[in-house]
Amino acid sequence: MERYPIYKGLEQPLSYRGLKGKFIGWGISSLIGGLFLGGIIGTASNMYFGLSVSALLGGGGFFLTLYRQKSGLHNKKRELGLFVHQNRLRL
Repeated sequence: MERYPIYKGLEQPLSYRGLKGKFIGWGISSLIGGLFLGGIIGTASNMYFGLSVSALLGGGGFFLTLYRQKSGLHNKKRELGLFVHQNRLRL
């Protein structure tokens, strides 16, 4: 009987350089969106102003993504208390 090792990482979320799961897409889209909007603003007004807007939007969005990741992959509300639901069925 031949034995094969079982890979234990199959149930883990996808991770890339500290970002996990859906936050990979959020981080990439914030960087690309900041670059795109900074390029449009730089074309419309001034190259240096567009560069600063690009850095602020891209960096700010990326750090917001890192901040949101700390609350967990599945951001659920945890409310304390007892909730009573009314039965509105008439028999």
